[in-house]
Amino acid sequence: MTRRELAHWARQPVRVVVGLVFPVMLLLMFGYLIGGGRGVEGEYVDYLVPGMLALTMAFGLEGTMIAVTQDLDKGVIDRFRSLPMANGAVLVGRSVADMLQSTVGLGVLVGVGFALGWRPGGGPGAFVGALGLLLLLRFAMLWIGIFLALVAGKPEMVQAVQILVWPVGFLSNALATPASMPDWLGTVVQWNPMSRTATAVRDLFGGLGTDHVWAAVAWPLALLAVFFPLAVRRFAGLGR
Repeated sequence: MTRRELAHWARQPVRVVVGLVFPVMLLLMFGYLIGGGRGVEGEYVDYLVPGMLALTMAFGLEGTMIAVTQDLDKGVIDRFRSLPMANGAVLVGRSVADMLQSTVGLGVLVGVGFALGWRPGGGPGAFVGALGLLLLLRFAMLWIGIFLALVAGKPEMVQAVQILVWPVGFLSNALATPASMPDWLGTVVQWNPMSRTATAVRDLFGGLGTDHVWAAVAWPLALLAVFFPLAVRRFAGLGR
């Protein structure tokens, strides 16, 4: 299933390139055009780059979501059901391919961050740990997207569902500190799982400790515990 998805990349390189370029454009836009940093201590780029890395973990989900609904719409899933494979194999193959692309995307964005003058100071172990937290968040967001795609059922419905990603992404501390927001909004932002990951990643990149890592691990695992079985159960029930 994963090889099948990678073969699609070769036939649709533009979609892959757009997925890699979009977060780079966001980083450059917020870093140079819009600016920001109200309430941020130190260099804004040190706050912005980790936040953008966390923010982009929520973007690009629509590619996998649309692919799932297209397979459903065209009857491809029915053909897979006739093969001796586990119910979740198709979905896991999709998720592995998405995670590979997300890893490449992280590498590209980290490279752009270095070009902007950002330098992580937490050491190699902290650097790898921060990337692991980002990918864990992506994995959790991905299974939420897969479940919603199975519920939506058709590619045209995915666009409506994908809109939900924007409030989750921007109601976080990825681009601004909760202290610079109204009290009620700052409270909502602090409880956002993406904010937990962004905070932990900033700490690890900055060598500030691991106090926030537990929350950045607990939130994605809790989301996975809910949406992974929901997605597999929904997929298994489609043929009944």
